[in-house]
Amino acid sequence: MKPARLRADVLAGLTTSFALAPECIAFALVAHLNPLMGLYGAFIICTLTALFGGRPGMVSGAAGSMAVVIVALVVQQGVQYLLATVLLGGGIMLAFGLLRLGKLVRMVPYPVMLGFVNGLAIVIALAQLEHFKAGETWLSGTSLYLMLGLVALTMGIVYLMPRLTRAVPPALVAILGVGVLVYLLGVPTRTLGDMAHIAGGLPGLALPEVPWNLETLRIIAPYAVLMALVGLLETLLTLNLTDEITESRGFPDRECVTLGAANMVSGLFGGMGGCAMIGQTMINLGSGGRGRLSGVVAGVMILLFVLFLSPLIERIPLAALVGVMFVVAQQTFAWASLRVLNKVPLNDVLVILAVTVITVFTDLATAVLCGIVIAALNFAWNQARELYADTHLEADGSKLYVLHGTLFFASTTPFLNQFDPANDPPRVTLDCRHLIFVDYSAIAVLMTLRERYLKAGKQLRVMHLSERCRQLLKRAGVQHAEAGAQP
Repeated sequence: MKPARLRADVLAGLTTSFALAPECIAFALVAHLNPLMGLYGAFIICTLTALFGGRPGMVSGAAGSMAVVIVALVVQQGVQYLLATVLLGGGIMLAFGLLRLGKLVRMVPYPVMLGFVNGLAIVIALAQLEHFKAGETWLSGTSLYLMLGLVALTMGIVYLMPRLTRAVPPALVAILGVGVLVYLLGVPTRTLGDMAHIAGGLPGLALPEVPWNLETLRIIAPYAVLMALVGLLETLLTLNLTDEITESRGFPDRECVTLGAANMVSGLFGGMGGCAMIGQTMINLGSGGRGRLSGVVAGVMILLFVLFLSPLIERIPLAALVGVMFVVAQQTFAWASLRVLNKVPLNDVLVILAVTVITVFTDLATAVLCGIVIAALNFAWNQARELYADTHLEADGSKLYVLHGTLFFASTTPFLNQFDPANDPPRVTLDCRHLIFVDYSAIAVLMTLRERYLKAGKQLRVMHLSERCRQLLKRAGVQHAEAGAQP
């Protein structure tokens, strides 16, 4: 590795670690867990996925989307059941990758990707508002003005620093600079230490203390499946985004396998479950992190914070971290999607808006699945409308139908509407050279058409079936022959 690349990855990893620590602490607190569980999970998952995953430059850790999923389980059953859930969820992720299902991310349409990015950008920004509270009360007076001033100063450094030099990541300069300023001037503002004390030892290896029986499986399985689904979706979509930013190609199946294994290790060492974190990934990429070393440095630094550096890290002002995350939210949001709203089809606009809103108010998995369903229904509707027929009478008095389009469940009614068995001549030919058969609905509607012509006492002949159509008919047990026989 070239020295310049090595230096860029180390600085990027260091910058990312400062933003990763408070997020993981916050997510652990959201899930009613010891903050150290979030930090241990971040260290294990970030380090392992950086070393062995399929997307260098992407940062994984104890993510908020997964923390929300397991809150009810922790409250009802306790921490040990959570660790068992992390183990099972990791196993599901690993199996997903081993079955090479990562390619399913290709089924996510681009409008859904835009909605995902915009929704998460808004979620990142809204999450920072919690730091403007003292308990359940919003800050006011001097405390609020100091917080706002330090946030603005941090954001100003991040935006202006690249104009002066790109030798060091602007976010790193902002965090350390504001931290030193607050310390030297004795500014009374909240720090990372006010969230939680993070000093601790090395995580220990132990199996979760739960009964290993079917009753436990019944309790944890729904949470494990949901955790795996959310984690895989966020990871694969973040991987796609990282591919676009770096103009390189990741390996989704390898990332799924590694993420699953990392979650299982985290569960065995008392850590939270996790997945790719789009905010920290954007910080890493924006700071110049492109290689595996950046993620390794970020993960290892989290452990060093816990073991040795907690007195220093706890002095970092929350305002500096909030300012950096506001910049991340602004840079993550796909502003170009707003400029094209009046230029793209209305259906795509609705998908973008729907996924954005659902991401903000519910969760990522629900949003993406809803977006895919909406996009799929829109695609099916448009494909069904594209089916049409060219017709003309032959010299022998028969009628020829040349169908164009795709025949599947949504286009069966338009297909039947093209024909007129009552008024057609005794002999009718259906030319399928431009017709694509997709599913069993296509076979069923072809049989229905045959029956209609038989009832009318007329002959239907099918021509130019593709090999795929022949196979579908054969599998359905329908006898057919071209050039004269009925299907």
